Amino acid sequence: MTDSQPAAAAVEEEAIVFVIDDDPSMRAALDDLLQSSGLRVRTFASPREFLQSRRPDMPACLVLDIKMPEVSGLEFQRALARSNIELPIVFITAHGDIPMSVQAMKAGAIEFLTKPFRDDDLIEAIRTGLDRDRRRQREAAASAELRSRYATLTRREQEIMALVAAGHLNKQIAARLGLSLITVKVHRGHVMQKMEARSLGDLVRMADRLGVTPAKR
Repeated sequence: MTDSQPAAAAVEEEAIVFVIDDDPSMRAALDDLLQSSGLRVRTFASPREFLQSRRPDMPACLVLDIKMPEVSGLEFQRALARSNIELPIVFITAHGDIPMSVQAMKAGAIEFLTKPFRDDDLIEAIRTGLDRDRRRQREAAASAELRSRYATLTRREQEIMALVAAGHLNKQIAARLGLSLITVKVHRGHVMQKMEARSLGDLVRMADRLGVTPAKR
């Protein structure tokens, strides 16, 4: 790190930065830097220690050293991906090279910083990672809410939602399902209400996100 440490700021209570580095002095330096920048921090000496810890459910970013005794940072990045643990990663290293940085970035890393790096560059990369994780969590919550609404539909309503979203008219749906036109209209109204769809376009987008398509006949 270089001497460009930001002034102290209010702590961001709804986000956290995890630091994994086997060097105690580096962990201490990063802890001081990030806390002085208003960031909540937890440090770990190894990936194993990180995985064994209980981590808060909030937006997060991982600052990860490349060279560590047990497992390399790149190997740990792959292990996280296999375990479906989605964390934006900022790599730091004193031993980096271009192929290594390319590999890390292709696998989704936010940044690859070579020591000594500018403090401001690290803080900027971390804030980018936290913003990305906030968006991911918001999208995950929205998807869960959408699936929850869909689960309230009856089987017939789910069937009609799929047909409506696929562009079928009420009379076409009635003929296909052997229902009266008024029954289709009632079911369609229930679908719009339960899914909280304000328009047909809304319903189409919801069906697309859910992967809902008409059953083949």
